[in-house]
Amino acid sequence: MSTTPSRRAARRPAEPPTAEVAPAQEPTLGELVGNLSRDMTTLVRQELELARTEIKEELGRTSRAGGMLGGTALAGYLAVLMASFAVAWGLAEVMPTGLAFLIVGIVYAVAAYFLYQRGRQELKQVRPVPEQTIETLKEDAEWARQRMR
Repeated sequence: MSTTPSRRAARRPAEPPTAEVAPAQEPTLGELVGNLSRDMTTLVRQELELARTEIKEELGRTSRAGGMLGGTALAGYLAVLMASFAVAWGLAEVMPTGLAFLIVGIVYAVAAYFLYQRGRQELKQVRPVPEQTIETLKEDAEWARQRMR
């Protein structure tokens, strides 16, 4: 059985390619500016998303505090209403019914006080300025200055 030249070539191990590796080239000024522009665009988009998230969280806290203050207004209104009825009926009839209305009015007044205190605490914690975004923007500006050097 004779071996043909094509079979002999198939049995030989393939020689590694002798392609020359190009030396590492430094990027051109245009490439650097393009990369910087792309990086800055990405950075600005990320910062906007962070600011959007922070503001959304603060709006949630603000709405909760506003709801508590709204509850305070309702409880205060009911306290005044009940106290008014209690005083009117108490003076008109000098009977325990008026005293009962007075007690209910006092309970509403105490509830209004606690709701007011809680709402104030919530409002004190609200930060309308996106502090984390401002901090990262400062870091990004420093990073950009370092990269430009």
